[in-house]
Amino acid sequence: MPKIPIIPARKLIKVLNKKGFALDHVTGSHHIFYNPKTGRRSSVPVHKGKDLGKGITLAILKDADISVDEFLKLL
Repeated sequence: MPKIPIIPARKLIKVLNKKGFALDHVTGSHHIFYNPKTGRRSSVPVHKGKDLGKGITLAILKDADISVDEFLKLL
């Protein structure tokens, strides 16, 4: 399995947008994205000045049904 980079939330949001996810709503610091084609939801914590850890990035990718290889290509 390739290494997951530590990235800011805005880069992960760009990947979700490329995969068809759109911002559904914001609850506090969490941006909730929805993909109408697949019916999947994914929550991304957005904290200014902080990057997402590898574990939370993997969890978000699993929720969105995006493989690590596909994620790295979309970056």
